[in-house]
Amino acid sequence: MQAAERTETELDDIDALVRTYRPRLLRFVMFSIGDADMAESITQDCFLKAYNGRANFRGDCSVNTWLTSIALNLVRDQQRLQKFRFWRQARATAVDVTEAANFLPSHESSPERTLLVAEQSKQVQAALENLSPNQKMIFMMRFAEEMDLAEIAETIHMPINTVKTHLHRALKSVRAQVAAAK
Repeated sequence: MQAAERTETELDDIDALVRTYRPRLLRFVMFSIGDADMAESITQDCFLKAYNGRANFRGDCSVNTWLTSIALNLVRDQQRLQKFRFWRQARATAVDVTEAANFLPSHESSPERTLLVAEQSKQVQAALENLSPNQKMIFMMRFAEEMDLAEIAETIHMPINTVKTHLHRALKSVRAQVAAAK
């Protein structure tokens, strides 16, 4: 009962909830849709829905999994409504956040290493564009969000063996495309 009380308290404190989970959710949404402004809006909507629906949280999963499920549904709703018309155009002209992040100064990396990482990142990003939506989403949840397979399966309401299959196919495709680019 004490764990349930802790979760309720965590969900009741919206400021702490946002501080704790916003970076991870924003990154997930950003990778999912590729538009920073829309990712901000969806992330805010996610916290609003979570806060308003906190009484419905049963505690069957972690708060992170619950929030990621809400964000995933909001991303799917947005994709269904816009059908990517506007976002394809915006993505073509927008600065790639992941690419820009690779060029931030680091005392641990040499300029050559930074350039190599940026090139590899571009290759992986390009390879991700050729994946199915499920493969891309599962790949990002696993490697960008560092979610385990059971958490991914629970978040997207998919059997764990199906998640494993999508991840295996995504890895195989990304590896083949990156190897072909060398």
